[in-house]
Amino acid sequence: MPVPERLGSHLKRAEQALTAAKHAALKPAGLTVPQYAALLHLAQNPGISAAALARACAVTPPTMNTVLKNLQESGLIERTPHEWHRNILETRLTAKGEEVLADGDARAVRVERGLAAEFTQEERETLIALLGRCTGFLQSERPSWHPGRRRP
Repeated sequence: MPVPERLGSHLKRAEQALTAAKHAALKPAGLTVPQYAALLHLAQNPGISAAALARACAVTPPTMNTVLKNLQESGLIERTPHEWHRNILETRLTAKGEEVLADGDARAVRVERGLAAEFTQEERETLIALLGRCTGFLQSERPSWHPGRRRP
């Protein structure tokens, strides 16, 4: 099957274009896309561990540790030992982090709204449902391409 006809190629190009647009939008706020994602999840889940944050942001734990180190050095987050589990660091936004997140979020939302405006409400709902089906299939325990799948 030629590459242009492969669904995965279209999904990847769309993801790359969205990431590039968000990167450009977030740059004036002084954030990268992974930093923005981490701050956004931290705002919704104060005290979350680095491992849980990595899962939420769909990155590896070493990548998240680098992101958190950079955010901490910039004064956007603080990390303190958990009250009961001293080997776990709780991560929270600082006041400066909240300000930078607000700026970055406004910029990222403009990208999202611009993208959403390209579709009617019905098309957006259909796109969301179709992408949900893609995700469901690809995350299923035994998709059809899995070598251990039994044929019906």
